[in-house]
Amino acid sequence: MPKSGHRHRLVIYTYMLNRWWRATLALGLSLLILASGLGGLPVLLPQYPFLWVDDWKLWLVGGAGGFGILITIFLAAVRKSAYVQPFENHLRLATPFLRLNISYRRFRRTYTDEFQCLFPLKKAHGWKREMLEPLTGRTVLVIEMTSFPVPRWALRLFLSPLFFPDRMPHLALLVSDWISLSTEMDSLRGGYQESLRPAPDQNPASSLLASLKDSSK
Repeated sequence: MPKSGHRHRLVIYTYMLNRWWRATLALGLSLLILASGLGGLPVLLPQYPFLWVDDWKLWLVGGAGGFGILITIFLAAVRKSAYVQPFENHLRLATPFLRLNISYRRFRRTYTDEFQCLFPLKKAHGWKREMLEPLTGRTVLVIEMTSFPVPRWALRLFLSPLFFPDRMPHLALLVSDWISLSTEMDSLRGGYQESLRPAPDQNPASSLLASLKDSSK
């Protein structure tokens, strides 16, 4: 049996960062264009009464735009780096800012459900509804646990609310191939549970003594 499964990319994490990096790119470019326009147009076209802005304000706006571009590059680079991977005795959940090993001892059961059942569209409005619509038909693998390995509020700092279908210690995992993840996790988890069972007594002398006692009764 292999000691670990494959890395399965977390679709939700990628989906959210895809929305964020496009927004930060638009904001960064807008600020850079604004700073360039306010600083350059009065010089290029002095015959027109453009608004003169202090240099420090232009540098501030331009710096904010440059920072937005740097954030965009970072988000675009890490958007596919979040994954889950089953191991012999735990499931690893990794993001650029979080690396969490969840022991199989915490698992109660795993099951699948549709995304739209876990996160109904009727409860979302405006941009949230628009954000959820492309995911409604996807199948989600849900892990029901006895408790989270770290406080829930700490997980919410690094993970989207779409990882938490309710207020119970449940974790919703949306991956590209949930069947493969479920199969690997069940196989490794089954091997782990089997290893926890007490080994039968393999001592021949003990077995012979036990059989003599049984025959004498």
